[in-house]
Amino acid sequence: MAAPAIARYPDLAERAVFISGGGSGIGAAFVAQFAAQGCRVAFVDIADAPSRALVAELGEERVRYFPCDVRDIEALRAAIAEAAAVFGPVTVLVNNAARDDRHEIAEVTPEYWDDNFAVNLRHHFFAAQAVAPGMAAAGGGAIINLGSVAWLRGRPNLAAYASAKAAIAGLTRVLAREYGERNIRVNSIMPGAVATARQLALWVTPSDEQRYLDSQCLKFRVSVDDVARAALFLASAEARAITGQSLVVDAGLAQTSFVP
Repeated sequence: MAAPAIARYPDLAERAVFISGGGSGIGAAFVAQFAAQGCRVAFVDIADAPSRALVAELGEERVRYFPCDVRDIEALRAAIAEAAAVFGPVTVLVNNAARDDRHEIAEVTPEYWDDNFAVNLRHHFFAAQAVAPGMAAAGGGAIINLGSVAWLRGRPNLAAYASAKAAIAGLTRVLAREYGERNIRVNSIMPGAVATARQLALWVTPSDEQRYLDSQCLKFRVSVDDVARAALFLASAEARAITGQSLVVDAGLAQTSFVP
């Protein structure tokens, strides 16, 4: 089924957007789609070549890339400050950076667990903390955290990752309550089995493709743009009364039986 045309959100034009993990996959779709709305987009990533290629494709006038490992909170804070200096106060934050490495429970060490949480959860809190004062001074904004349906489905070999993603739902609700009086909305998106290049290269076999379709309510593979559409809506004034929510974008996968 052909994807519909992307909706236009006029209120997003000229907004300053900060996206973590924006160099590839779902993150690159966020960068491209917010830029297409007329936003000024700054993003961080550790993958240098694809990040620079994305900026070259979209144009430096609207899109800037700052190399940064989100595990380094001081570097992340510095990148957010630099983005604000270039584009103005960040009024849309998309906490996207993540790494869904598989792991056997018996092989997980305390160091691995802590690193997994640093990649998949910790930076969400500190990026929100960093942008909140500027958002409030600008009259408000939107924070969008990226969760996952992995924890809803009890996916094996993902104990640390799924735990971090489950925590994002709780963090989102608390931040929504904390920041609501400053007109800052906080929501999360929980994607399902998204057909990214990384997933197809590392985890998904041809037989998996059919099993996902069989287990979804809707019979098409969820794309990166499907997730980006949800983010555009949540960032826009169309979602002005929506906060503290976790929006599942999975074609109904989490509602059906388990897919190994």
